[in-house]
Amino acid sequence: MTGKMDKKKVAVPLVCHGHSRPVVDLFYSPVTPDGFFLISASKDSSPMLRNGETGDWIGTFEGHKGAVWSCCLDTNALRAASGSADFSAKLWDALTGDELQSFEHKHIVRACAFSEDTHLLLTGGFEKILRIFDLNRPDAPPREVDNSPGSIRTVAWLHSDQTILSSCADIGGVRLWDIRSGKIVQTLETKSPVTSAEVSQDGRYITTADGSTVKFWDANHFGLVKSYDMPCNVESASLEPKFGNKFVAGGEDMWIHVFDFHTGEQIGCNKGHHGPVHCVRFSPGGESYASGSEDGTIRIWQLSPASHDENDSLPGNGPTGKVKVSADDVAQKIEVLHISKEGKTAEKDKATDA
Repeated sequence: MTGKMDKKKVAVPLVCHGHSRPVVDLFYSPVTPDGFFLISASKDSSPMLRNGETGDWIGTFEGHKGAVWSCCLDTNALRAASGSADFSAKLWDALTGDELQSFEHKHIVRACAFSEDTHLLLTGGFEKILRIFDLNRPDAPPREVDNSPGSIRTVAWLHSDQTILSSCADIGGVRLWDIRSGKIVQTLETKSPVTSAEVSQDGRYITTADGSTVKFWDANHFGLVKSYDMPCNVESASLEPKFGNKFVAGGEDMWIHVFDFHTGEQIGCNKGHHGPVHCVRFSPGGESYASGSEDGTIRIWQLSPASHDENDSLPGNGPTGKVKVSADDVAQKIEVLHISKEGKTAEKDKATDA
């Protein structure tokens, strides 16, 4: 990580190798009794499961025959799902890695999401059809909602599985569908196609990225709460889940930008990827966030507790690395131990040993 001379800070991420092609989607599980997990989708056709805290590889789901565009875990992180260019969505046992079910589609599957109660899987893609599979009856035909105005790019559930949202690859806006009637109840208008839509952990906000802007919408009344212009074209954005006071965004300039939620001011910028950033997501506790890039790596960045101080524009484990290394990040602690011999100078010189 040498040469990170950004005057704001120097963050040393955990770098997760393993994918041989671009990483196009990331998803964190909620915290489970076994910790929390991170699943990644890549054009290399093999989704990977990792320990969400350390980034350590747990396993790879083998079976897709084309790029995997989307991946997710159920609430308990016991099952995974993935959507692929091989015209299928697959359901996996997240403990054994076994393929449990393959749901065939007639075109590329771009997005998938488990319902909060874990019983249903929602898919969408180039067919312009939202499908809901009942995982308790996996052989039954899915329910279809088929009047999406364009090819589906993202899907999510909200309102305790009463509503689904979707965005399209080729037209702006986010559509919200009532699950009972199958009708669009609301459209959140955006100028450009929404490439990332995230429902906040507390269910209050929908965070969207549509290229030039990141917007926050009231998830219950659907009003626009905040809209911020971005310094570059961004593909993905994620709201910090615990305090909701900052958000991250990543895109074409290869950097991960950290912003103040209330003012839109940039409070940090992490450099390290060697290709555009396709996805960013906060961990469930908000102590770190992950980014996936065209360069085939996932980077996990620590959000330092000190960074809520307005005067402290160092939202990473930067110059004062020793103080800011979060206790739960063993790997980073070990790195600090390695450099502690030059400790005093290393801290001053923004130790950049990765």
